[in-house]
Amino acid sequence: MTETPSRTIMLDTADGPMTTYVSHPAGTPRGGVVVVQEAFGLTGHIHRVADALAAAGFVAVAPALFHRSEEQVFGYTDYERLAPVIMALTPDTITMDIDAALAELTRLGVAPSAQGIIGFCMGGSVTLATAARLELGAAVTFYGGGIAEGRFGLESGLHYGARLRTPWLGLYGDLDAHIPVDEVEQLRALAAACPVDTEVVRYADADHGFHCDERPSFHPPSSADAWARTVAFLETHLRS
Repeated sequence: MTETPSRTIMLDTADGPMTTYVSHPAGTPRGGVVVVQEAFGLTGHIHRVADALAAAGFVAVAPALFHRSEEQVFGYTDYERLAPVIMALTPDTITMDIDAALAELTRLGVAPSAQGIIGFCMGGSVTLATAARLELGAAVTFYGGGIAEGRFGLESGLHYGARLRTPWLGLYGDLDAHIPVDEVEQLRALAAACPVDTEVVRYADADHGFHCDERPSFHPPSSADAWARTVAFLETHLRS
């Protein structure tokens, strides 16, 4: 079956259809990755992340976790409109949507051992929780908050970091006021004691959102290094 390189599809969930962006590599995929959005929805940045994964040889599936809301994409300063949509998220709805995206990878022929997940900001927290819930090939968190105190109805990052079942890479900026360095180091220690490969990388000159080229906090050197590490981590751990 020939797949369109990138397109928006609708995936079925128990709560109705979910907008999902899918990007396919030119050749046979070396694996598949679920891309979990920032708190602002399926922005152009998330689309480009999916396309970059496809360029690296992975099929990427990015689900819209806000599909239950009339508004699904927000500007980076639209906090007043965004707040009630985020508050409506629950662990059950998050799990439903992530599992639907993983099921799409399975439908596309990607074996569970070759399935990974990557998330940014809010999506980074979801990725860490998923890495503790499931045995996937790999998981990568970009600046996921809620390390000491859970968010979106989830447990704390420390809770999940002590229970990792999936190889996990965490990428954080030292200038991130939302994620204190000491919490990152606590998470590093807990993750290192898990029976899977883990790594935490801190960037001294990076702030929150350093990989997002649509935000003022975008930091090209940290972004480039983090992306290279991400692709290498996926290449190492996703196996068909």
